[in-house]
Formats: sequence, structure tokens, C-alpha cells
Amino acid sequence: MADSSAGSERYRQGMVTRRAVLGDAHVDRALEGETDFDGPFQRFITEGAWGTLWSGPNWTKRERSMVTIALLAALGQYDEMAMHVRATVNTGATKDDIREALLHVAVYAGVPAANHAFKIAKVAYAEMEAKQGARNVAGGEIE
Repeated sequence: MADSSAGSERYRQGMVTRRAVLGDAHVDRALEGETDFDGPFQRFITEGAWGTLWSGPNWTKRERSMVTIALLAALGQYDEMAMHVRATVNTGATKDDIREALLHVAVYAGVPAANHAFKIAKVAYAEMEAKQGARNVAGGEIE
């Protein structure tokens, strides 16, 4: 699909940040599946979320990662939350950081939301650790 906003600076910065946080493979899959129907949405999140918010100067990627995961957990957006847990390998947020964020979810958004978020995070971390183990054995990238 032709991308009319690909020339904007916010879009370019957003794509750099989006790739830095989520990884090339994830972004490539999203763009490969882009259609005329969801193209405007893809541009919107690339420019707004990634080109403005995530590219802002006031918080680190680590801080943004912790807040994003807590918000997604509080809202019950567990697929997105798992994606952002996996992205912590690129943002620098540690398991300890995410545990603390999810403890905040328990107090401020409810124990059931945090309980489920902990389950989702544990699965995401187990998958990440298994993938890292496979990389160490194979000596290279697997996707």
C-alpha cells in the first residue's frame, strides 16, 4: 500500500523508534499486513504513538515501557501488554521493573487485573528465555 505520510519527519522518527522498541521483525509483519483499510491507523500510531510520544525527550524508553505495561494491564489489553513485555529486551526495563509496575496495577487498578497481567508476563518471559536459550545453542538469530 502506498504511504502518503512516509515522507513526514514524525513518521520517519516514529518508524525509527517503533523498530528500536518492537524490533524489525514485528514492524515488518505489521507493515506487510497493511491494507487500504488499516493503513491510516498504521500511520496514526507510527506518527502519534511512536513519532511523538515514544520519541519524546522527557522519559527514557525504560520508563515509557514500565508505564505502558502498567496501563495496558490496568485496561485488560493483555495481547498488547505481552508485546510490550517482549519489547523490554530493547527498552531496558527489567523483570524487577515490570513486577513493580504490576504491583502498582494491583493497588490502583485491582488485584484481578494484576493477577492476570502477572500470568501473561510470566508466559512472555518464559517464551523469551526459551528463545534466548535456542539462540545460545544455535549461535544465531531465530524468529
